[in-house]
Amino acid sequence: MKLETSSKILLVLGILSLAGNVFFAMQYIAAQRELQDVQASLTAQRINERTLAFTQLFVEKVLQSEGEVDFDTRLQLENAVRAIGDEEILTQWQRFTESGTEQNAQQEVKNLLSLLVQKVEM
Repeated sequence: MKLETSSKILLVLGILSLAGNVFFAMQYIAAQRELQDVQASLTAQRINERTLAFTQLFVEKVLQSEGEVDFDTRLQLENAVRAIGDEEILTQWQRFTESGTEQNAQQEVKNLLSLLVQKVEM
């Protein structure tokens, strides 16, 4: 009789242990999903910050400049656009920098600014 009671207690403890493991596994999975969401949000925020920083730099150094943009400023802009890490923005930047005529450059600036605004996630 005593052996039967011990085995029942062990069975109940085993079931409780199994239920606890299942519960903690579900909590772990939920925490992993939440962590992935937060990491994705952080990555998007960093991209947005870099995009906005480049946009501000571009407006100040190119659109508001009185004369030609010097080499150091071009290098600073190039590094800033590459730091964003977006191939589409980089491609549009290269279209702008490689434009041959003033009219073409103006169109590419419009395209670049439009793309930058679209890329900033809300």
